Amino acid sequence: MLIVGVDTGGTFTDFIYKDGETWGVHKRLSTPHDPSEAVINGLKLIADGRIVQVVHGSTVATNAILERKGVKTALITNEGFEDVVQIGRQNRSQLYNLSFCKKPHIVPPGLRFGITGRIDQTGKEIEPFSEEKVKHILKKIKEEEVESVALCLLFSYLNPDHENRMRDLLSQVGVPVSVSHEILAEFREFERTSTTVINAYVSPKMTRYLTFLQEFLGEDSLRIMQSNGGSISAETAMNESVRTILSGPAGGAVGAHAIGKMAGYDNLITFDMGGTSSDVALINGELPLTLESAIEDYPVKVPMIDIHTVGAGGGSIARLDAGGSLTVGPESAGADPGPICYGKGYELTVTDANLFLGRLIPEHFLGGEMSLKTDKLNSAMEAMATKANLSPIELAEGVLDIANTNMERAIRVISVERGFDPREFTMFSFGGAGGMHCAFLAKLLSIPKLFIPNNPGILSAVGMVMADVIKDYSLTVMRNQHNTTADDLKTLFAPLETQGRAALEEEGFAPNDITVERFLDMRYQGQSFEIIVPFGGDWIEEFSQLHEQNYGYRTDSKAVEIVNIRLRTRGMPVKPEFPEASALTKEMPSDALIGTTKTVFDSISMDTRILDREKLLPGNNVDGPAIIIEYSSTLVIPPFAKGSVDAYGNLIFDIE
Repeated sequence: MLIVGVDTGGTFTDFIYKDGETWGVHKRLSTPHDPSEAVINGLKLIADGRIVQVVHGSTVATNAILERKGVKTALITNEGFEDVVQIGRQNRSQLYNLSFCKKPHIVPPGLRFGITGRIDQTGKEIEPFSEEKVKHILKKIKEEEVESVALCLLFSYLNPDHENRMRDLLSQVGVPVSVSHEILAEFREFERTSTTVINAYVSPKMTRYLTFLQEFLGEDSLRIMQSNGGSISAETAMNESVRTILSGPAGGAVGAHAIGKMAGYDNLITFDMGGTSSDVALINGELPLTLESAIEDYPVKVPMIDIHTVGAGGGSIARLDAGGSLTVGPESAGADPGPICYGKGYELTVTDANLFLGRLIPEHFLGGEMSLKTDKLNSAMEAMATKANLSPIELAEGVLDIANTNMERAIRVISVERGFDPREFTMFSFGGAGGMHCAFLAKLLSIPKLFIPNNPGILSAVGMVMADVIKDYSLTVMRNQHNTTADDLKTLFAPLETQGRAALEEEGFAPNDITVERFLDMRYQGQSFEIIVPFGGDWIEEFSQLHEQNYGYRTDSKAVEIVNIRLRTRGMPVKPEFPEASALTKEMPSDALIGTTKTVFDSISMDTRILDREKLLPGNNVDGPAIIIEYSSTLVIPPFAKGSVDAYGNLIFDIE
């Protein structure tokens, strides 16, 4: 069986596959009008009629929210709480904008319905559910041709009876229903309602997309990457699509963590630059998880790898604003029309600036499968330079400097602003455009080492085939440290563990291949937000230490509360192995050097070697200036970077 990882991006769709003992890679332009077109065409080329098992990172859910192109969705909640999703919290994203106005919610007021019946904070029914009083809601949903319903009632995570009864009635209407006690069994009705609404908004779109892929592949041949770094079955992804919103970037973080750890690097700042955006994450020994994500200002309270994204990619468009200042991004040229040098674009991009400065080799782009065009680019660069009163080289360097600054700012958000010193980490660079910018970013941030894996342009797809199968569960318990023992918590975890193990066994995992991880959401009494703490050992002391690390202090005199318990069950499939060289050699093969070119660094045109990465051997020294070409990416090694190839074929550079 052929195992294939597929990552759909804004510009390229990436494939990696294990064929016997060898790895194969493939990149093709994405098809934004129908993402499945690029996926299926790539799989046809790779599989050639063979049986395949695909792990796929999809942008369908993400794009549906960003572009507000989900399905027509209704919300059913308790009477008096219909507008919770619109009111939200008192936080203002633009604090000093006196004219600020919230965007219309994806569920309009006319499709928010309140029903009678109430469960209290102990799980007790204090007002009965009335089937008679909801008939008008069912009629309205039918008349309005609603395509999906989000059902979120107060305290349903303690007693789901009313939600289950309402779901049964909605089945008569024939619309899919997202039920809050199954999507997020936690308190805080705004976040739980928002997460459930997002799931309802995107799930039908994801269902159509995945059903189409399953018809091509077969029902048991497709798994979907989750935002938490694990994969799930296509059926689960259809029902809980909210868990796939950051599936592509999550695959990259998983791949970086696994490959970095294998090579002996546990503390990483990952830098993933693609055609549309750049994603950064800080890995301090373990993959960072967060529960405080939002997309388009809609809270999504499911576990996600903590990834920060900025609109800076190879396709980011450079323009002059009304005052004549140069701006770069966040708008991208995408795959169609793409940068000017792709042949159809008409606006200058970061990729165009790299080519103009000699940092891309036109005849070696994408392994020679796609030749870059310079004629139209040169005239466009000169025209904008004249408007900006700059030389073309100054303009091109300015474009790259602004893009690098935007990405530097993103890395500071996940490092310096959270108390981490970038100088204590190694930068792990990947993505199709990452290799052209990573050395400059490392220097800006004083990061001493740079790590570039094999095939960096398709690392997100690599992470997908290396990902475990993960199921996350949570439950609000509200316990005080003074009346809760470790045995009490183990009792609370037991039903979640039974549920998680059963779900993985249904997916074909033997009991010995399943591991269980337990976590507590903890806070000092009186606080509003929690810290996730591993359950085991002295969990009170562990919480206090994490609180001090995050906020600079601890208050041992205050009682600690356990708000939620979290359980993660992990099934470990067979994973690909990466061979390690038995010996290192410093002698570089003669055919690794395929030519020289002129490249601009700091406004100076320098003679620069062009090296073929496939010909480099473990132990070879690679000092800048150099351009290293490979199928999935181009790597720019400036004069201040010196490094070598390690035993696994990774490039490790010291930044001076």
